[in-house]
Amino acid sequence: MPRFLKSPVPAAQVTAARADVADRVRAILDDIRERGDEAVRQYSEKFDNWSPGSFRLSAGEIERIVAGVPETVLDDIRFVQQQVRTFAQAQRDSLLDVEIETLPGVRLGHRHVPVSAAGAYVPGGRYPLTASAHMTIVTAKVAGVPRVAACTPPIRGEIPAATVAAMHLAGADEIYLLGGVQAVAALAVGTETIGSVPMLAGPGNAYVAEAKRQLFGEVGIDLFAGPTEILVIADEHADPFVVAVDLLSQAEHGPDSPAVLVTTSEELGREVERHVERLLPGMPTKDFAEPAWRDHGEIVVTDTLDEAFALADTYASEHVEVLTENPRQALTKMRDYGALFLGEGTCVSYGDKVIGTNHVLPTRGAARYTGGLWVGKYLKTVTHQEVTDTASSALLGEVCGRAARVELFEGHARSGDVRAAKYGGKALPWNEEAGA
Repeated sequence: MPRFLKSPVPAAQVTAARADVADRVRAILDDIRERGDEAVRQYSEKFDNWSPGSFRLSAGEIERIVAGVPETVLDDIRFVQQQVRTFAQAQRDSLLDVEIETLPGVRLGHRHVPVSAAGAYVPGGRYPLTASAHMTIVTAKVAGVPRVAACTPPIRGEIPAATVAAMHLAGADEIYLLGGVQAVAALAVGTETIGSVPMLAGPGNAYVAEAKRQLFGEVGIDLFAGPTEILVIADEHADPFVVAVDLLSQAEHGPDSPAVLVTTSEELGREVERHVERLLPGMPTKDFAEPAWRDHGEIVVTDTLDEAFALADTYASEHVEVLTENPRQALTKMRDYGALFLGEGTCVSYGDKVIGTNHVLPTRGAARYTGGLWVGKYLKTVTHQEVTDTASSALLGEVCGRAARVELFEGHARSGDVRAAKYGGKALPWNEEAGA
């Protein structure tokens, strides 16, 4: 039976707060639908104090911005994007078009076709997520998306040069200095100066996430997103200091980011808690990490490692770090997670920033039914069918007629009847009746 050494604060009543976010987002979306660029500019001025002549950066502006970024930063961006590109290309190469012959002259197939355009949202604000440019834009271009329009907000009235450089080097076809609901709304519905896209991807704050949720259906989205999550599975062989550091590495994402330790060692659990309490006061990001750990941190002790794996699956956490003697056991023991990080040599921060797998991952239990962003999200798997053998078409027509009439779909049945009659000589009594 699991035992809690540290439990989260009982869930606050957040329904009203979420409802307020939803109402405010809905009003902004409706306004942008109606007033287009005028509304976009108004909200950009209101929320970001930003109203340039054009939100889209010209080729010359991009060139000047990138030229001002330190070469070491550009080198690191190129390195990380190559890791992302290499893995994304391997994923794309695994997706094959198919065509088979199921009956003589009956060919069925599918193709993986990229969407015509995608919008990539790269968060800014207090902590700009430059790495999100790699994850959303590089992956889309590897998938073959011909047009990627990318948005990122200004930071306190300044151009985020490193983020712009990352968007450019990733292959963005259009770059807009525009953030928040107004950015994703403009991309989704289109304005006088911003062309609409059928697909939106990228993380963002609660308002951006809610905007994507409300726009879903009108456009596709990568996934529904919530606060960043980490769950560490550790046994007695784990280093408690490493565990503590890794838990706090994700807690700094926001004050509502869950950080959970599931361990088979009570001694390790208590040592981790002591390290966390010692490290927190000196963290530059403790304004986020401290409330996240206080309100959403958990330490749970299980009797066995199998029990730990099973318990971890019930959380369906975004990131699961496995710090055990044999971490690869998790590959067969676990099912519900956004991404696994196996062994002490690996950490969630690598996935966030440098290793090459995508960091746009499911949260709030969505890992029970979906994985994260990958090239497949930008592809539509579309089917085709062709019948060139008349005998096969006659056979299918006869079966179609019988099957459709079981469902009382006479029109469907007659489409089959016509082919059965044309290719096999079967009479069409309903046609004679109609002509009588």
